[in-house]
Amino acid sequence: MKETDLELGDGRGLHVYDTAAEDSDGRPVVFWHHGTPNIGAPPEPLFPLSDRLGIRWVSYDRPGYGGSTPRPGRDIASAAADVAAVADELGIEQFGVMGHSGGSPHALACGALLPDRVLAVVAMAGLAPFGAEGLDWFAGMSDSSLASLGAAAEGRAAKEAREASAEYDPEMFTPADHAALAGEWSWVIDVVGPALEVGHPAALIDDDLAYVAPWGFDPGQIKAPVLFVHGESDRVVPSSHSRWLAARCPTAELRSVPGAGHVSVLGEAANALEWLAERVMS
Repeated sequence: MKETDLELGDGRGLHVYDTAAEDSDGRPVVFWHHGTPNIGAPPEPLFPLSDRLGIRWVSYDRPGYGGSTPRPGRDIASAAADVAAVADELGIEQFGVMGHSGGSPHALACGALLPDRVLAVVAMAGLAPFGAEGLDWFAGMSDSSLASLGAAAEGRAAKEAREASAEYDPEMFTPADHAALAGEWSWVIDVVGPALEVGHPAALIDDDLAYVAPWGFDPGQIKAPVLFVHGESDRVVPSSHSRWLAARCPTAELRSVPGAGHVSVLGEAANALEWLAERVMS
């Protein structure tokens, strides 16, 4: 995997990941959107499948994470411009997008705002817009998730105060999540660690503030096929969020996964990637 630093026109830098090989021309591309707090390295547990499918992964550290310049006050929609800049630099015209957790709204932004470039979208365990009509947004969240996002809803000062005293809460994850973290998806720990070392908690704060602010687009405007995947036992982002989104996206499919939580739902990521590959390659 190649890692490079891209300088944008506004002076910011993005740290970019690319699994391109010498024969990558013509291979379908999937942009990965990482969760909160993660760095942007694409999902290593899916590499064997993506190699069989011929998929090329491209991704980047969201502003403030890893090697990317912070951008306080960014909204979810800003991800589309960053992805377009990376794609332009790499000579990529069209691509699919896939996100997990906090990456899912950013993947949706690309689908909505880059309609001529995004061929299909996978959004796993992601949030719906804050204040979504007909959705009890906080219902079903663990105490720590509610406290974290509730503080963000009160503003930057409250969120900063929350993060100054916040501690890891293992109860936010189900037993199935803990098993996934100890097994096939231990990779998640590998991308969380560096995110906490660099700029923490500033980038996490910027993420959470963006989730509870206007997103800058309507998910319902996405014209490309969209697959929502959500664990029915998710304690971090309740599955009601994906049900709300799927009901409002005309091109959406919804896969609810019984017994899966926020991390263990990644057990469905391989099936989701196959779904995405069919649409990116067609």
